[in-house]
Parts: sequence; structure tokens; C-alpha cells
Amino acid sequence: MSMINNLRAAVVRQPRRRDGGGLGPNPGTTPSAVVDCAVYQHGKRTGETCSPREAARQVKAAHQSGPGSFSWIGLHEPTEAEFEGIAQRFGLHPLAVEDAVHAHQRPKVERYDNMLFAVYKTVRYVEHEQLTPTSEVIETGELMVFAGPDFVITVRHGAHSSLRALRLRLEADAEGTGLLAKGPAAVLHAIADHVVDNYLLVAERLQTDVDEIEYGVFANRGGSGADVGRVYQLKREVLEFKRAVTPLLRPMLQLSEPVARLVDPEMQKYFRDVADHLARVSEQVQGFDELLNSLLQANLAQVSVAQNEDMRKITAWAAIFAVPTMITGVYGMNFEHMPELRWTYGYPTVLGVIALICVGMYRGFRRNGWL
Repeated sequence: MSMINNLRAAVVRQPRRRDGGGLGPNPGTTPSAVVDCAVYQHGKRTGETCSPREAARQVKAAHQSGPGSFSWIGLHEPTEAEFEGIAQRFGLHPLAVEDAVHAHQRPKVERYDNMLFAVYKTVRYVEHEQLTPTSEVIETGELMVFAGPDFVITVRHGAHSSLRALRLRLEADAEGTGLLAKGPAAVLHAIADHVVDNYLLVAERLQTDVDEIEYGVFANRGGSGADVGRVYQLKREVLEFKRAVTPLLRPMLQLSEPVARLVDPEMQKYFRDVADHLARVSEQVQGFDELLNSLLQANLAQVSVAQNEDMRKITAWAAIFAVPTMITGVYGMNFEHMPELRWTYGYPTVLGVIALICVGMYRGFRRNGWL
């Protein structure tokens, strides 16, 4: 927590600076956590990968001739020491820095003066041949975005949340008339759109798993403990997906509302589109959760019905066997004066009566569905 304390003290001791000079120990050194760092001017990338200090210097120099330049610094799981110089140079708020370094945050969008700090949960579908009671279906990571007037800083946690393909797609606009020309808010939107698009893909794959579980539950009329385990495991994975999607809906709506004024009005319509897609995913996930609840209850009901049927069969057979047991028990009493005790046809008659009663009970139970 030493870096956080130093940053909090720096906020009190000195004003924020964007000139890239003299902040922190060797602030110009490119941290090993930096994946890519570039400067964009009027929607086009200028030069190759550079250090954060060089990026800040280039942006400052470009602003002297007019606006339209910003830097985009991408980091992957930085330590406090690796992030300290960047945080001080770009005047990042200590609370946001703490969240970015230590991760495990709830999806959110917060505003610190003229900077936005967004936290997204990235989601990846884990391939599997067959869903089992221990299958991992959803793997999550975290993506933090600092968006200021002339910079974007992304901090990734997790191996599957790479933004390289997104950056290359945005840079592919050679004319410089795409989203990058609209500044840091456009990058914030592109990242949000990229994350939500992955949500849609994962929701489609989850739909297949839910359909498979639904078919398995109702195809197995006798009920099975394995089905209960599969339903419960998939419900846990859907719940993890739900934690990533649902909290982000309100922040996306805020970014698209004119009243909030968190982003440029020209970009609000883009965030409104992302919010619509996110609402659709949220409804899908909510539907998955409710359906799995119903499937879990249906499976438990099937198990209960199967147990009742077993008990009815046991009860029916016990009743059938009770007849010969009772009759033979009566004639097993060694009293001297008993009816038919010395009758010549007593034994075959008793056996016939026993057989007749047992067959009648068996047919009755079969007719009533007990056997």
C-alpha cells in the first residue's frame, strides 16, 4: 500500500502535471507491464511503441499546434512499482489506482474531476466436451480503463482479455475518420463494445449448455443425482456471468444519458447502442438463471416421484406377501381343535386360496399402476 499512500500525499502536496517531468523515481522508464504505448493524432497512430514518458511529451508538443492528440497506454497486471510513475505523471486518482492494481472490483464507471475510471469484467467461454458436475464453463478477468482529456490507460487482469485485436482494428482506419478521431471517449466506447460483444458470444454458447441440460433432465424421467450436480454447477457458472453483466448496465446507461454529461454528446449515442446490447445480454442471463432454477426443481421433483413409485412397488409386494404369511401363520398354531386341520383336502385348498388371493391382489395393483 506504499504506492497508494505516496499518491494520496502527492495529491495534497502538488498539483497534477502532464509535462512528464520529475514525478516519481525514473518516471520515464517503460515498465515491463506495458504491452503497448502509442500516440494518436487526428485518429492516426504516430510512430511505433514508445515509453509513457515519451507519449506524454509527444501529446504535449502536439497540443501546441492544436487539439486532437492523445496517448493510449496498455498494461497487463502491473505491480505498484510499475504503475507508480504512470499514475503520478497522468494525475490518476489514488483510489482508482488502488482498484486498478489490486483488481477484484465490481463493474462500475466513476468520475474523478475530468477523468473517467471504468471497470469491466471480461468473460471467456471454456470449451468442454461434456458438461459435468465439475465443469468450468465461465472464466472471468478484469479490465480497467482510465480515460482523460488526452490519454487512455488500460489495465488488464487475466490472460484472455487482450485488446491487441481491438487496437489493430481501430488503427486499420488509414484515413483517420473512424472512432480514434473522436478521442479518448471513443476508445472507452470501443473497449466497452468489445467487452459486451464477448458477452453476447458467451451467452450464445451458454444457451447450448442450458438446452442440453434441459433435454437431459426431462429425458431422464427417473431422475438422477448426476443431473442435479450438472444443473447446480451450470447455475454457479451462470451466476458468475451474471455478476459480470448486471452491475455494468446502470453505468452504461449513465454514459448514454444527456443529463449525466460524462462523455461528449456526440459519443452518447454510441454508448446507448452498447447499453442496448448489454440489456439484451442481461435479460438472457436472467432467463438462464430462472430456467436453471426451474430445471433444478423439476429434477428434484422427478427424484421425489421416482422414490414414491419405488415405495408404492415395495408396499404392493409387501401386501401380496402378507397374505400367505398371515394364513400360514394361523395354521402354524398348534391347537388341537382347529377347522380343516384333519381334512384330507385342507392343504391343497389352503394353497389354492393363497394363490388365488395373491393373483387377485397382483392384478389389482397392476391395474392401479402400483406395479
